[in-house]
Amino acid sequence: MNTCEVLLEDFLNKEQPHSAQELHFTGVPGKDVYNITAPFEDEGELVIAGRVESRDSEQSEVYFFVNRDGKWQPRENASVFQLQDPFYTRIKDELVLGGVEIYPHPTIKDALAWRTIFYKGKNLSNLEMFFKGPDGMKDLRLIELADGSIGVLTRPQGDKGGRGKIGFTTISSLKELTVSVVDDAPLLEGQFIDEEWGGANEAHLLSNGLIGVLGHIASFDDEGNRHYYPMVFSLDPVSGEHSAIEIIGQRSDFLPGPAKRPDLVDVVFSGGLIRNEEGTAELYAGLSDASAQKIKMKDPFIKYEQQGEK
Repeated sequence: MNTCEVLLEDFLNKEQPHSAQELHFTGVPGKDVYNITAPFEDEGELVIAGRVESRDSEQSEVYFFVNRDGKWQPRENASVFQLQDPFYTRIKDELVLGGVEIYPHPTIKDALAWRTIFYKGKNLSNLEMFFKGPDGMKDLRLIELADGSIGVLTRPQGDKGGRGKIGFTTISSLKELTVSVVDDAPLLEGQFIDEEWGGANEAHLLSNGLIGVLGHIASFDDEGNRHYYPMVFSLDPVSGEHSAIEIIGQRSDFLPGPAKRPDLVDVVFSGGLIRNEEGTAELYAGLSDASAQKIKMKDPFIKYEQQGEK
């Protein structure tokens, strides 16, 4: 397994992302929008889900934004969810939306706990909650696979996952998704040293049946500052074999901007990736827990699709 430092050195020797662009959000005065999804279609128009909160608070809401004259504004009459870090996928022709729910810790006074919440429906206007993940787990993701089964990417912490490692299992349908299934998912070996951590942010079904995982890898420095990097790897859902992690960007690739706190200056949180036909991709990301941008790069999943048809 490689450390953030080694992976960053490898990244700097490759073709670099370029053409960073700030995304402008309106309609939420006095609040930041960050840790966004990539745009997705809902009822005929493109929508971005974004984490919205005050600079001095962790009390977050998820809004749905639509583009009006180059600026993203809250969609009229759209629901607002009491969640952090939204994400989406599509399973069995339904939209699946998720995010992190924060709630009072059940045993530690004045502390907060968290878990991943999932909703599903034909579109955003009729979402219904169908699953609450294990207490203390973020970065829980689902993906419909080529054979119709569902891949489940997990991120336990503590005794099993330390600061955070990625697990994977499969289920035949959403009805099989339970807390025990998530808790029992085997870890992907050799991805993170114990001092560092990471998680999956978005899963893509590749043309050869492999899963292209967009995620993050992170570390602390000696002063306690956090360093988050967007990364990718491929995963075979049948054998469980996976490629090595590759960093695909760093904070200095993006435009300068504010930070929520001094220890979050060097944070890029992968939101979503749009793959383009000409072999490029656009990464949508949260920056320093205070803003959102997109950046263009070579499609990082193409090389995984060239590994042969599954």
